[in-house]
Amino acid sequence: MLSAFDGKPGHAVFMPFLKLESTTIYFRSIMKIKFLLLLLALFGTGGLQAQGPPITADNPIMLGGGSFTVITLAELRKTQRGSFSYVPIMLHYLPTANTLIAVHLPYIGYDLSDLGTGSALADIKIMGKYQFIRKDAMGKTFRVVAKTIQTLPTGEELDAMDLSTGKYAGYYGIVAGYESLKYGISNEIGYNAMPDGSMDEFRYKLGFGLPLLKPQYPNEQINLYFEYTNSWLPERNGYQLLYAQGIQYASKNITLDLAVQAPLVNDVPAAQKLKYSLFLGSRYTF
Repeated sequence: MLSAFDGKPGHAVFMPFLKLESTTIYFRSIMKIKFLLLLLALFGTGGLQAQGPPITADNPIMLGGGSFTVITLAELRKTQRGSFSYVPIMLHYLPTANTLIAVHLPYIGYDLSDLGTGSALADIKIMGKYQFIRKDAMGKTFRVVAKTIQTLPTGEELDAMDLSTGKYAGYYGIVAGYESLKYGISNEIGYNAMPDGSMDEFRYKLGFGLPLLKPQYPNEQINLYFEYTNSWLPERNGYQLLYAQGIQYASKNITLDLAVQAPLVNDVPAAQKLKYSLFLGSRYTF
């Protein structure tokens, strides 16, 4: 019997198969390296995400230290009392990889049955975040941040929750989130105190993100979002459960957002009963 290594004609028969096997192993190794580099780019640096941020919810994932993000998320809110058009300009800055400070400068227009029509500056908001838990693994991450929002009484007293109340409020909460290449989950729980008003709120948000495209670098993704907002108003004896269905396009450092929000439970005073909200937004990071 001829051996593949004895220098006889059998050697010529088996050599192509040996070369083919070596080539296959080489290309498999290259593909593994490329995949590992992709995962590292998506999760290892903190500067990129497999998914963009939620639309009506929040998540604890921060970009790299020293980065700026300009955001707008316009809301057209239709209630039993009338309609609101809310357009904020939000400036976010990360002094470090685990801290964030932001200012939200909003403009509001309204058409209400009791106050008529008008437009004005709404309540300015100052936000801060501190990330105190971060556990990264290949292709997934889990993070937790403490969050505060200080609402300044710069707007008119429209009694529009989260938009324009003309009263000071302080929100304090925790945001936790898990994100992988296949899906993302975000949770937020907190309390919004309004010392001179009657709109104290206990808040819980739950969001699910589902990317529709395979991971790629540079990042380009289409995401679906399924987001729930629970609001308990103890001083007004009210409860509201809202559901938002959203879609997002994310490319490199830009995102475009669209979402529709509607009530599942609307047990609040008649003037605050929501019919629907339409959100349209974008963000740019540099």
